[in-house]
Amino acid sequence: MKKGNRKTNNIPIRTIIPNMITSGSVFCGVSSLILTAHGRFVPAALLVCFAVFFDIMDGRVARTLGGSSAFGEELDSLADAISFGVAPAFLVYNAYIGPESGVYGPICAAFFTLCGVLRLARFNVAHVPAGPFQGLPIPAGGLMLVSMVIARVPATPLAAMAALCFTGALMVSSLPYCNAKKLKKTNVSRVKLYGIMAFICFCLIVLREKAFLVFSVMYIVTGLVGFDAAEWVMLDCEEDSRAREKE
Repeated sequence: MKKGNRKTNNIPIRTIIPNMITSGSVFCGVSSLILTAHGRFVPAALLVCFAVFFDIMDGRVARTLGGSSAFGEELDSLADAISFGVAPAFLVYNAYIGPESGVYGPICAAFFTLCGVLRLARFNVAHVPAGPFQGLPIPAGGLMLVSMVIARVPATPLAAMAALCFTGALMVSSLPYCNAKKLKKTNVSRVKLYGIMAFICFCLIVLREKAFLVFSVMYIVTGLVGFDAAEWVMLDCEEDSRAREKE
């Protein structure tokens, strides 16, 4: 019997590394679910924040190494669904709502997760890489919810359910949110960038555990009022050309 000729394609390391970073996001999301089930709400919320770090880094590493792939994009969406859809909804339900809410609590948690999944599906088929995000990105939505736990906001079950529904609705809305991926070293105003970095450091020092909540609320408000922070930080055409000449 003749064996069929089957070619084995070695996966390049530049593709493996970003996918390994994405796997870190999955690890954080699942670990967050387990900690939530054991009542460790703040550590569970912090793990979602770590998942945001992995979500940012996998794309940056993929673009730097030239290792972007269709497999990586699908893996990233699945990781986001777990870490920023399921985990935050489960955390908020257990930390603020509980079984006393009857069917309304699970419905609100499921609504948030469903909106996040729909947001990811729309992003995969309709997003323009250089344009603003359409609707609140799911990492920002998940971070908004877990920041309530980190800041120890004394929310009532009704308020928590409202937060789930409101954030979910923002994700499937058509509101434009700034896309920082178009920012580069040559097109950024360093004065404005350093000002933003100083403001972030100030909030982290002064507000501490409440800083993530402030950042999340501010980002949500930018979409509601139509303010594109990425465009504001970017240089105008004349300044951009002068910056390119200096490079």
